[in-house]
Amino acid sequence: MRQDVDDKHASGTSTTGAANGRRGPRFSEDQVLERIDAFRRRRPRLHEEVVTLAHGAGGKASAALVDAVFLEAFRDEELDRRGDGAVLELPTGERLAFSTDSFVVHPLRFPGGSIGHLAVHGTVNDLTMMGARPQWISAAFVIEEGLPVTDLQRIAADMAEAARAAGVRIVTGDTKVVASGAADGLFITTAGVGVIPAGRTLAADRVRPGDRVLLSGTMGDHGMAVLLARGDLGIESDIVSDTAPVNHLAEALLEAAPNTRWLRDPTRGGVGTVCNELARDTGLGVVLEESRLPIAPDVAGACEMLGIDPLYVACEGRFLAVVPADEADAALAALRAHPLGAGAAIIGEITEQPAATVALRTDFGGTRIVDMLVGDPLPRIC
Repeated sequence: MRQDVDDKHASGTSTTGAANGRRGPRFSEDQVLERIDAFRRRRPRLHEEVVTLAHGAGGKASAALVDAVFLEAFRDEELDRRGDGAVLELPTGERLAFSTDSFVVHPLRFPGGSIGHLAVHGTVNDLTMMGARPQWISAAFVIEEGLPVTDLQRIAADMAEAARAAGVRIVTGDTKVVASGAADGLFITTAGVGVIPAGRTLAADRVRPGDRVLLSGTMGDHGMAVLLARGDLGIESDIVSDTAPVNHLAEALLEAAPNTRWLRDPTRGGVGTVCNELARDTGLGVVLEESRLPIAPDVAGACEMLGIDPLYVACEGRFLAVVPADEADAALAALRAHPLGAGAAIIGEITEQPAATVALRTDFGGTRIVDMLVGDPLPRIC
């Protein structure tokens, strides 16, 4: 069939399908694949007239919102990189990483952590993914009228604990109080600054075919822990969030694999969406091995019950790394030697084909395309 189609259309003309008797364009398989590839390469477009929860999920809807509203309005070279922060060069030649994030998780406390832990870990981890050593954090609180002061004290204590563990200082902040019903208890915004060591560069344009893709631990723990903590599904589980600062773990990796190309933490949108962003930014393929994906049995079971692909479930204490093939084993050993990296695995490789695409080799021997997250199966998880 493939040969027949190619022969008939070698000249590039369209003919009528004899089988159905209707006239219309016909295309070779290669032409169809080219059109699919061109469609997938297009940036998502904003069609909605109002903001929905899907716009906060980190997938296609989020990308469309950011492109159409914020990149269009602000137009800055650093924003155009679409990273989790900016690299700022001082007149002295030193480089700083600067990142900001807001946290709106529900519930405020969940197995393994709280909004306070997330607020520190999230910013520390974003700075770390830029190659920086996090130093200072600011924190702004939007507090709903009626929140018990003891709850606020516990969350502040969680932030202090998280900062000590990460080796950062919370140096400035702000508080605002809004009327009952306006903030679901508490929203926190943090910003952070870190110093990038001389000579360290992590960027998508350094990634090469043949590089290996590593994940620093099991995936999906945080998203499922928060979802089940809401109690709406009636599912009992021992799943605990993976929220943690990964700066010390990343330093261990960078010491073992000094030519590491790229780092990224798979928060909203999960591993699947972050790998798609990597494929988009490099123009290369990311081929994942299903058999190597580290997933805790409880998380896998909960995802299967709920019909959720764990590739799209958020982590808050993991990161993806791309390293040269000859440094992959050393990188993996360094990760597994650290308490936070015990579940680390080499999960795939970078390829020339399929270009700008993420593919998953399944346990059954087939291959399927992994697209960016569409919709929002797990709202308000960070």
